[in-house]
Amino acid sequence: MKFSLERPVKIVMLGAGGTGGYAAPHIYRLVHTLPRPVSFLVADGDVVEEKNLVRQNFIRADLGRNKAAVMAERYASAFGMEIAYLPEFVESRQALEPLVTPSAAGNELAILIGAVDNNRSRQMCHEAFMRAKELVYIDSGNGEHTGQVVCGIRRNGRTYYKPVGTKYPDVLAGTDKFPTELSCAEAAVSAPQSVVANVMAATAVLSYLYDILVLGDITVRSVTFSTKTIHMKPETVKRKGRPQKAKAA
Repeated sequence: MKFSLERPVKIVMLGAGGTGGYAAPHIYRLVHTLPRPVSFLVADGDVVEEKNLVRQNFIRADLGRNKAAVMAERYASAFGMEIAYLPEFVESRQALEPLVTPSAAGNELAILIGAVDNNRSRQMCHEAFMRAKELVYIDSGNGEHTGQVVCGIRRNGRTYYKPVGTKYPDVLAGTDKFPTELSCAEAAVSAPQSVVANVMAATAVLSYLYDILVLGDITVRSVTFSTKTIHMKPETVKRKGRPQKAKAA
């Protein structure tokens, strides 16, 4: 699928922990070089804890600080970009939709990155995606050694690439809770992950963005990966016959 290399870009990333924390610095590095207006908002209501230092992109000096604030202040300032972050969890479609809706003044390409660790948030993103006229929704999910990154694309009110909730229906059937709905005991229990899986997932997210924003063409619908076999397996779009020129959106 083709994308214009001239349109302004609006990126919103939910989650600044495992995957988001490693994706953020490279996204800032990528978008600050683009010769067009770009905004990047990071949203996360969590704070850095001691346990996060093992597998997330934080250091001891960050303890007790909001994760989104750390990422935005550290890297946006490093690349001379506007510091924009939301130090809270986005937990409703009504709160999410304004964030990914293009401004009235510009024809922005809106990209939503889901770097969340619960299916309730993915359900919310799925609802917003299916209601959007146009939206790119990149979702990342991983365990200790394996994971997947799925890129959903809507254009002119039609779904061209299936989002994670359609490709993996169990995501929509889950009964997870939003982070603020968890009890202290529930919040203390987290799914096992490894720093390698987080970095590999972040690399896949960045690769999607590079193809869309720099190359203006994307053929990969989803990626599954394994850190044990050091392998990424993409699901690509099959193009029949001679390549056809596509109109950029």
